[in-house]
Amino acid sequence: MLDFGFDKIALIGAVALIVIGPEKLPRVARTVGALIGKAQRYVADVKAEVNRSIELEELQKMKKQFETAATDIQSSVQQEVNEASRAFESSWKDATAGLTDSAASSVTPIEPPPPVYQRPNKKWRLKRGATPLWFKQRQGIRRQAQSGAARVARFRPPRPR
Repeated sequence: MLDFGFDKIALIGAVALIVIGPEKLPRVARTVGALIGKAQRYVADVKAEVNRSIELEELQKMKKQFETAATDIQSSVQQEVNEASRAFESSWKDATAGLTDSAASSVTPIEPPPPVYQRPNKKWRLKRGATPLWFKQRQGIRRQAQSGAARVARFRPPRPR
């Protein structure tokens, strides 16, 4: 950037004081400072955008490398699987060549019977109803639904008369 020393800044300030005048100089200085701040922020935003685009390009390059590596691995694995399946098929044909078709057709597969529907075992209502009232009272089990206002009134301390 520009190289301003103390002597150059003092000279610019003295010329601005003479040309602009002492009444308007603070307002002009504030305006110039605001403009310089905006320019610096704009330059910083441009730098950040350039850095982001460079990083994005690098990430895209890395993505391409990973994609090519993944496709290479996938193709090699697929090739190995195909070779293994061919070898298995050939050994299977060799092993089953001596068997006759009649022996293979005489065996019938046994299918399991379809599952029978069973209702879920929900006897909790019956169990709750079979409990005696004195036991429910002793354990603190609610027998009836109670509104919030009724609950507050129930536990409110009595008023002195």
